[in-house]
Amino acid sequence: MHVHIPPAAATAAESADAKLGHDTVVLAMTELFGVVDAFVITSAPNSRHVRTLVEEIERGVKEAHGLAPVRIEGLVDATWVLMDFGDFIAHVFLQETRDYYDLEHLWSGAPRVPWGVDVENAG
Repeated sequence: MHVHIPPAAATAAESADAKLGHDTVVLAMTELFGVVDAFVITSAPNSRHVRTLVEEIERGVKEAHGLAPVRIEGLVDATWVLMDFGDFIAHVFLQETRDYYDLEHLWSGAPRVPWGVDVENAG
């Protein structure tokens, strides 16, 4: 089964990874959620690093695809920043907040999509 995610979602994951986002995953959400095609989930150990990841994702997606987030929520306390790009959402968590909400478990039925390094190594 081949799942499709927006190319910009893979770019968001790669951007987070480039700035040392922790355990960055991409979930294909079309079948389960229907509202967006993918979730990108990453985390950082402190709020400053969370903000750095948000800035890098925003920059990377804009440079590669000309897309800017429709909205960004949660930047003030930077424990869970939601970046809505329309067809995908990037969730940038403070690590303890990610552990608490455990979106990967909540959406465990969503296929994990290989991106970046995973794709290159699978070849």
